[in-house]
Amino acid sequence: MKRPDKKNIVIFASGSGSNAQRLLEHFEHHPSIRVAALFSNNPKAYALERAETYRVPAFLFNREDFYHSDKVLEQLRQFEPDLIVLAGFLWLVPQNLLRAFPNRIINIHPALLPQYGGKGMHGRHVHAAVVQAGEPESGITIHYINEEYDKGTFILQERCPVLPGDTPEALAARVLQLEHRHLPLVVEQLLTEQDQQEKKD
Repeated sequence: MKRPDKKNIVIFASGSGSNAQRLLEHFEHHPSIRVAALFSNNPKAYALERAETYRVPAFLFNREDFYHSDKVLEQLRQFEPDLIVLAGFLWLVPQNLLRAFPNRIINIHPALLPQYGGKGMHGRHVHAAVVQAGEPESGITIHYINEEYDKGTFILQERCPVLPGDTPEALAARVLQLEHRHLPLVVEQLLTEQDQQEKKD
């Protein structure tokens, strides 16, 4: 399923998929990059409908598929992904995928890591913790992943203020704007650099 003129992105999403939507929009008519597939562990994820709208193949998998078989890996390999983007995906990625796609899996986290990361720190939980702690700022971290939650090498951090009287929901909206603005650009940059390096090699 690889087109020689296109770099392939595969998105993993567990929920609404607003970042998946931004990637689908950004790369819909891109000359050299495309979203090749979307994978989800949640049959109710709205991200699946977003993929269908853009005629992007979508795959649903369960815990057994992901952690105790090579089923997801085999499906992924059909798309020859140049980059796998975790866009609101909540499970820890297993070793078989990490080995198969080294330095090709990235995540976006709605806080300034290394603070407010780790298991269970996602969505509203993150923003509530930041507000409760009285932090002056929050933001996003885009990073490569490894075998631990939110511990991979940083690619980009962007910041926004935490305002007096902020609720977790108000902060979440501000952080989401950063996510939507920067994730497509980082993905595009990484794949452009990858393409340039391959041409040199």
